[in-house]
Amino acid sequence: MHTQPIKMKRGLLVLWSLFYFSVANADTRNQAKQPLEFNQLRVSRKYVQGKQDSTPKNGTSPSVHRGSTSNQREQDKIVCMPGQTGVAEFDQYAGYVTVDAKAGRALFYYFVEAPQDPSNKPLVLWLNGGPGCSSFGSGAMVELGPFSVHSDNKTLYKKRHAWNRMANMLFIEIPAGVGYSYSNTTSDYYNTGHYIPELANLILSKNRATNVTSIKLKGVAIGNADLDDNLTLRASYDYYWMHAMISGKAYKAVKDKCGFNGTYTEDCQNAMDLATQEKGNIDDYDIYAPICQDASNPSKSSDSLVFGDPCTNHYVSSYLNRPEVQRALHANTTGLGYPWMDCSQQIFDNWKDSPETMLPSIKKLISSGTRIWLYSGDMDAVCSFISTQYVLDNLGLPIEAAWRPWRVDNEVAGYVIGYKGLVFVTVRGAGHMVPYYQPRRALALFSSFLEGELPPR
Repeated sequence: MHTQPIKMKRGLLVLWSLFYFSVANADTRNQAKQPLEFNQLRVSRKYVQGKQDSTPKNGTSPSVHRGSTSNQREQDKIVCMPGQTGVAEFDQYAGYVTVDAKAGRALFYYFVEAPQDPSNKPLVLWLNGGPGCSSFGSGAMVELGPFSVHSDNKTLYKKRHAWNRMANMLFIEIPAGVGYSYSNTTSDYYNTGHYIPELANLILSKNRATNVTSIKLKGVAIGNADLDDNLTLRASYDYYWMHAMISGKAYKAVKDKCGFNGTYTEDCQNAMDLATQEKGNIDDYDIYAPICQDASNPSKSSDSLVFGDPCTNHYVSSYLNRPEVQRALHANTTGLGYPWMDCSQQIFDNWKDSPETMLPSIKKLISSGTRIWLYSGDMDAVCSFISTQYVLDNLGLPIEAAWRPWRVDNEVAGYVIGYKGLVFVTVRGAGHMVPYYQPRRALALFSSFLEGELPPR
């Protein structure tokens, strides 16, 4: 495994993950899947029919990225991102971590240091869900990294509220088959792994087993999460009804025909389909945001100043497919035979090994004393704040800090409640990708999390 580009004096690792559906950029929303389809597929145990690609994505079997640990740091350093204006105030790196040399499996990473005193700042690992979506393209380039892409698909602009202002940020594209990550073994694309909180529990269990704190895990934050399939699906239809998106008749049919208990009859599926048709063609990941109509003509999409340019993910995808960009990122694209995409359809179609509920894992984390926060943008209908509240009801945790608003710039930025062992925060005016829709509020929330303090009154 490669050495870290810098040595962290504090040794703090924070896992900040958008669990399952949390990478709701436009490609996730529009890429051949309806917003609720994954949950509907999982709960019914029926997966989408379609052509399965049985060939390795790396058709010419490129060799695994290698390099001695002594010079890997300099090899992976990004001199300058193509289209970057001005000099970056921080160091940034990109390359691969070899996780299985025999299988030829390597994961692409992007690491960006804090501009001020990075050796004393915490290290934050950001993982996107999807499942099968890019933590680099979606997480860093669209949501919270230092740069994003203009509509010309070539030039970059700096983000005012990038999270590396507060911490050293590490983005890893997982599993193999997502983004620039790859494997030379075909079966790796059909045997995908879990996200947080399983990873957090694994770190803790390994620390206990060796009686050595190899990784100083300080906290886990999970945004707009699918924590329980049945509760997430049920909450979506509750959300539709509460936001005047479906009729009372359609809502009653769903409530009457669907028990949301793991068994989904044909009548239930029909009722859900009817409700989905009623709500029309809107962005379920932010019900008030515009949809990207034409990425080549951004002016056709309205309200970009309020919600951000809805075509941003298309600009990022085009940018990351440019050969000069891939060279600058040290991306191994030899013989890939497919363009860079922020979400892998193949991973999506073959994601079969994750449990239907995260409640046992959440309980285990709470009992370990690990700091755990759940947060929700309140405009997301897919993995809504309602589903998180259902999960909290099931957990039955004692309340330590009563529900109250929190503020940024003298405005209510959302609401927060503190439980014993867990904090739940909503972000007002944010969709599924909280840092994208509300960058200022998201950065304030992130800062509070790192400090271990509830968001400010």
